[in-house]
Amino acid sequence: LSSTVHLFLIDSALLWFLDRFLTSSVIVSTVFTLINCTAMFAFRVYEKEFLENLNEQIVRTFTALFSSDIFKCALYRCFEERVSLKYFALHLAFGTLTVSFINYSLCLFRKTKPKSFIVIGRKDGVGHILDEINLKTRGEYQFVHYVDHPQNDIEKFISSANFILVSDYELYQFVKDKVGLYNKKVVYLPEFVERTLKRIPIEVINRFESYYEQIFSQVKESPSKRVLDIACGVVGLVIFSPIMLILSILILLEDGRPVIFKQLRIGKDGKPFLMYKFRTMRNEESNQAKFADQENDRILKIGKFMRSFRLDECPQFLNILKGDMSIVGPRPEQIPFVKDFEQKIPYYSHRHVLKPGLTGWAQIMYKYSSTLEEVRTKLTYDLYYVKNRNIFMDLRIILQTVEAILWRRGAK
Repeated sequence: LSSTVHLFLIDSALLWFLDRFLTSSVIVSTVFTLINCTAMFAFRVYEKEFLENLNEQIVRTFTALFSSDIFKCALYRCFEERVSLKYFALHLAFGTLTVSFINYSLCLFRKTKPKSFIVIGRKDGVGHILDEINLKTRGEYQFVHYVDHPQNDIEKFISSANFILVSDYELYQFVKDKVGLYNKKVVYLPEFVERTLKRIPIEVINRFESYYEQIFSQVKESPSKRVLDIACGVVGLVIFSPIMLILSILILLEDGRPVIFKQLRIGKDGKPFLMYKFRTMRNEESNQAKFADQENDRILKIGKFMRSFRLDECPQFLNILKGDMSIVGPRPEQIPFVKDFEQKIPYYSHRHVLKPGLTGWAQIMYKYSSTLEEVRTKLTYDLYYVKNRNIFMDLRIILQTVEAILWRRGAK
C-alpha cells in the first residue's frame, strides 16, 4: 500500500508541474491535477497487476488522461483560459510517457521480500484458497508449513516464518496468547483472505459461520447512501437523457413498441420490485428465465450496442429515485434464478440485506456469470461488499465502473 501511495504522490507532483507549465495559473493546474489523479484511480492505473505491465500502464494512463482532458474541455468556462489543442496534445504525450515509465520502472525495482506464514489448520481445508492468494500476490505471501496441533508442533517451525495464520476460530485466541512469546504476528484467516482477495469465499464463511452470521445480521444502510443515490439518480438522468431519447427512437425504428422492458426482480430483504431496462430483444414470449447469453438469437442490433456499454440499464435511474434500487449494490436477479440459487448456493440470501444496485463490487471485479459455479464466485464479491461497504467504497465503485464499461468487464 505504501508503495502505491508513493507512486500516486510522485505522479501527482509530475502532473502538477506539467499542468503548471502548460497553464498560467496555480489554481488551474491544481484543479487539473486533481481531475487527472481521479481519472487515473478510476482506470486502475495503480493496481499491481497493471503496474507490472508496461503496455497496460501506457493504455490505462493514456485513457485516463484523455478522459480527464475531455472533462476539462467541458468545464473550460470555469477557468481563466480555454483548454487548447496544444495543451491537449502535449499533456497527453508527456503525461502518458512520464507517468507510465516511472510507475513501471519503480514497480519493477521495488520487489518486496516474500512474507512467510505458518498455517494453523489442515491444508485440505484452506490450501486452495491460500494457493490463490500466493498466485494473486505473485509469491509475496508464502505458506511454508501447515500445523494441525499447535500445542505440540508450532515450536518446531516458529523460527522459519514471519507470521502465523490461524484458520481455526477456536484456536485463534490460544495461538495469539502463546506466540506472543516468540514475537510473531498472528493473522486471522477471514481478515487476511478478505484483505488480499477482496472477496469472501464460501469455504471461509463455512469455517467461521458464527462470526459472519453475526456481522451480516447487523448490516444496515446508512442515510448517506440514500443521499448519494438521489444525487447520482438526478445527475444520471440529466446527463443520459439525450442518449436515452436517441436509444428510444432507434428501438422503435428497429422493432417497434415497447421501448422499456419491465421485469420483477428481487430487492432488499427478498421483496420483489419492478425493474426498468431498455428492451434489447425482439418481442417474443419466453416461458422461463434465462441468462443473457442464452438468448443471443433474439437480440436486436441496437441491443448489442446497448449491452456492450450497459446503456440498456439507464432507465434504472428511475428505480434509484423511487428507492427500489441503489446506485451501488448487488445486481438484482430474476425471481426464478433467486429461488434456484438460494437452494444450491449457501448464504445467497445474504446479498439481499442491502438494496440491489445499478453497479456493484462484483460488476467491477468479476466477469459476467452464466453458470452455477460462476454465480457462486460472483456471490463472494457481493458478500464482501455487503460486509465492508461504506461511502468511500461506493465512490470507488462508481468511478471504476467507467473502466469496467470501457474494458467491457461483465458485459453481455
